Amino acid sequence: MNATITSTAHYVPEKVLTNSDLEKLVDTSDEWIKSRVGINQRHVVSDGEASSDMSTKVAHSLLEKRGISAANIDVIIIGTVTPDHPTPSTAAIVQNNINAENAWAFDLSAACSGFLYALETGAKFIESGQYKTIMVIGVDTMTSILDFEDRETCIIFGDGAGGVILEASKSNTGILGSVLKTDGSGAESLNVLAGGSKYPASPTTIKNRQHYIKQDGKKVFKFAIKRMSDVSTKLLEDNGLAGKDIKLFIPHQANKRIIEATGERCNIPLDRVMINIDKYGNTTAGTIPIALNEAVESNLISNGDYILLAAFGSGFTWGSILIKWDTMV
Repeated sequence: MNATITSTAHYVPEKVLTNSDLEKLVDTSDEWIKSRVGINQRHVVSDGEASSDMSTKVAHSLLEKRGISAANIDVIIIGTVTPDHPTPSTAAIVQNNINAENAWAFDLSAACSGFLYALETGAKFIESGQYKTIMVIGVDTMTSILDFEDRETCIIFGDGAGGVILEASKSNTGILGSVLKTDGSGAESLNVLAGGSKYPASPTTIKNRQHYIKQDGKKVFKFAIKRMSDVSTKLLEDNGLAGKDIKLFIPHQANKRIIEATGERCNIPLDRVMINIDKYGNTTAGTIPIALNEAVESNLISNGDYILLAAFGSGFTWGSILIKWDTMV
């Protein structure tokens, strides 16, 4: 019994931050940002808007599209590195907001790989036979941890959320397999140092700007291409497929050059690679479910199509998931 995706949805805040806006904040230019990462704009939350707010909008949309009530949801899993609070979980807040009275809920932290990790976790719950309906959401409010004096990071990220509902497939379709990896030796290359138990918030951590995300861009760039393409290629080979068999490749939207290079290494034609980083920037755990919903709404996916997802994030974490699309259960 496989898990299959029966509903998709996404939400991005109304407020837009353009490259021209960033030119007024840091030493950068519209041309430099477009050439380096392929971003034209990104959406950012309004004052008081948080990860749970975006997730709640996604959750309501998922339920409406599927035509079920919140009482039908068994588990809510939210991938995020920008929860509303250290505790309670953002998933618990969403569970209450939508009145999912029968669901238990938890957050999962794997940065840009968060949605894939959460999707795999939800799929295994379905495969166990113990749970029938799982809600999986990837969300991040990246502007809450951005240093708008650091042009290497503040130009890249945006805010947004996306999600899916998982149910059991009655045919041999849905999520066919996955390859997920972690290498903790990469922790120093992409992180937010302070705010946890290692370096609790203090005047020193604030003065040193340690509550903002920092990255070694060159190292992340090289690792992302290699790691995402390696696991994606292995997953295809394990399932007797090749790049030409993939109808749509939906990689994490971190950098347009990374996206294109990964697709090329997997021998997937560029016209079958989903790219929307120009509109949203890198929304971390939100990128893949946002892109997936856009693909569905644009009729880029039909039942029977092979869909490949891939991500790379802080940790380092990375992985790939193969889906034979089938929304019928």
